[in-house]
Amino acid sequence: MIVYPAIDLRKGRVVRLVHGDPNQETVHSDDPAATAERWKTAGAAWLHVVNLDGALGEATLALESLRVIAAVGLPVQFGGGLRSLDDAQQALDAGAARVVLGTLVVKEPDLAAQAVERFGAEAVTVALDAKNNQVATHGWQQTSAWTPAELGQRFASMGVRHALYTDVSRDGDLSGVNVEATAALAQKTGLSVIASGGVASLDDIRRLCETNTIAGVVIGKALYSDTFTLEEALRAAMVAD
Repeated sequence: MIVYPAIDLRKGRVVRLVHGDPNQETVHSDDPAATAERWKTAGAAWLHVVNLDGALGEATLALESLRVIAAVGLPVQFGGGLRSLDDAQQALDAGAARVVLGTLVVKEPDLAAQAVERFGAEAVTVALDAKNNQVATHGWQQTSAWTPAELGQRFASMGVRHALYTDVSRDGDLSGVNVEATAALAQKTGLSVIASGGVASLDDIRRLCETNTIAGVVIGKALYSDTFTLEEALRAAMVAD
């Protein structure tokens, strides 16, 4: 199971929000590249980078920050504010190895098939973020009529392989990852699902591993608040492998 340290960007700084609320922000660094180097040195194989400005509706792709993070030399999964396939192309051109498409493909699901055809399945992750079992959009400020499983099955039929699942109610508050819902989504859709939101302990990571159905986990606040180290998380993720 791949461990993805999270780098959430807002106004060029590395921050964490609680439940996606821009009014509950903690700034952890003014230097995204140094943060990326920190996680590389600790043994990360991937980085998960989110442009919160774009996710929250501001007209920016944060490409300069993406470039300096990608220059560290780790593959980057990048999302937030990608409102068109051309935006996704710009992110890939700026150094992202994989783009996360959320609001764009929830509003127009057929664009997921176009993204797979244009970029290749390995370069595309769909975001199936949930509030009360409904897929959330627009930086989690709105909800759609889809359940994650319904939309995930549709995307899988289009050739999508990767999905990011976040239980928004748990994100950023160290309340524990929703292992059951994440595993169920993987089983119902056949997608390679990455868990996100609420990881609070090494036991959360072990429980995700033990399902044998979850492909990865994004960890943010637990690392930035020194609840455990990335080295410890990587060892926990290897236990069930």
